[in-house]
Amino acid sequence: MKFNRIYIEITNICGLQCDFCPTSTTNNKTMSLDFFENIVSQASHFTNEIVCHVMGDPLVLSNIGDYLDIIQKYNMKAMITTSGFYMQKHIPTVLLHQSVRQLNISLNSFNKNSQKITLDEYINPILELCDTKLKYFDSPFLNLRLWNIDKHGSADDFNNKIFNILANHFEIKIDHTNDKKGVRLASKIILHFDDYFEWPSLSNQIYGDGYCGGLDSHIAILCDGTIVPCCLDYEGVINLGDLKKERLEDILKYDKSKSIRDGFQAKIATEELCQKCSYKNRFDELL
Repeated sequence: MKFNRIYIEITNICGLQCDFCPTSTTNNKTMSLDFFENIVSQASHFTNEIVCHVMGDPLVLSNIGDYLDIIQKYNMKAMITTSGFYMQKHIPTVLLHQSVRQLNISLNSFNKNSQKITLDEYINPILELCDTKLKYFDSPFLNLRLWNIDKHGSADDFNNKIFNILANHFEIKIDHTNDKKGVRLASKIILHFDDYFEWPSLSNQIYGDGYCGGLDSHIAILCDGTIVPCCLDYEGVINLGDLKKERLEDILKYDKSKSIRDGFQAKIATEELCQKCSYKNRFDELL
């Protein structure tokens, strides 16, 4: 069994209160380096890529480089997703670590929080990282995200400010009025568009069956060691097992894991949370 990637939540601490993210009821936690290496060593038999994120922002950790070193030790690649608020805590060479394949920066996080910093103070470290990457590094991909492009929740004024800043900095014209999902700003630097999505919750309405990449293309491991089939199950509702007590290879063979995986292959959502998840409709559109 191989996955495209495995999500490992090295911390669930974010420090922000964006209204497009749910409020977690779990206590703040950070995964120890020893436990992280134990998980990565097991995960290396099932994937080549680790995503250092489920709910928290990995850049809140001052020693993020130590986690990336472990990923590199096992000859794997890393993906980082961040709000961008903690960029100034790290020197560019850490964020452009050899193991990092892609760094995602959620720009719309700025517009959804009351912060003391200005937009320029927020965006400048991001642009400096882009410039450093272009000057000294071929990799990774830098993916600047505006995931608020929809008819009901789009922040047009804020988005236009971002478009103008990026257009001036990279000396290009940005056209976001077409159906494209992104604009190339420079070599391996993309401005990616998408719309808001609803996080799955047991309080949601029932959306029914459908396909999901959970236990097919990916799984997720929360910072307390709980394994869940999907990176959107941030509270461990569908608990497949505990890596503090069990081995990953054993958990993936359990009847529950197999039932969920086989169900999705037949476009059947066997779990209540999956029945109440609208995000899987995006996968159906690709099939």
